[in-house]
Amino acid sequence: MNDKHIPAGILFALPIKKSMNSINKQQPEENMKDLHGEEAVKKMKELTDKASSCFFCTDIQTGKPFSVRPMALQEIDNNGTFWFLSATDSHKDHELMKDPHVQLLFQGSDYSDYLNIYGEATVSKDKGKIKELWKPIMKTWFTEGIDDPRISVIKVEPSDGYYWDTKHNMAIGLIKRVAGAIMGKTLDDSIEGKLNV
Repeated sequence: MNDKHIPAGILFALPIKKSMNSINKQQPEENMKDLHGEEAVKKMKELTDKASSCFFCTDIQTGKPFSVRPMALQEIDNNGTFWFLSATDSHKDHELMKDPHVQLLFQGSDYSDYLNIYGEATVSKDKGKIKELWKPIMKTWFTEGIDDPRISVIKVEPSDGYYWDTKHNMAIGLIKRVAGAIMGKTLDDSIEGKLNV
C-alpha cells in the first residue's frame, strides 16, 4: 500500500471526449457506443470483474505530479458507486481530505477490458459499510480485524467514465485482427465509449 508520485500525463493519456481517430474511421463496423444508466453500470461491473484492482490516483487537479497507488476494489453498487477500504493514516486519505477528485484506471487484459473513471471521493468510518465490505484476507493489513480503528471507507461517485472492450470475446477479436492483417483492413472487434451513470 505504498504511494508513489508519477508526473501528470506519464501514466496514461486517456480520452474522455468521444472522437473518431483515423484508425476508428477505417473500421467497417460500429466501434463507438456510449452507455447510460443501468447499461453503463453493467459495463463497469463487467470490466471490474476482470480487473479487481486499479490505479487509484489523487491530487489530479493540482498541476503537480499526482499520487498513484494500486487499490483493490471492494464493490460497485447498483448506482455505479465504487467502494474501497483504506487506512485512516494513509497518504490517500489525507490527500482526499484536501482534494476529493480522483481517477481510477482499470486494465483487465492486454487487449481489452479497460476502464477510466473520474469522480469525487468521500472518506468515512461507516461501521456498517466496513462490515458489508470486509473480507477475512484484509486482516493482513488491518491486524485487529473488522473492528480495527484504522479502517476507513472510500466512496467514489463517478462523474465521467470511458471504456474500451471487445464486442464478443478475445478469441473472436484475435480472428478478426488476423483476418484484417491478411486483407489490409482494420478489423479488431473493439468497442469504446463514454459512460454516464
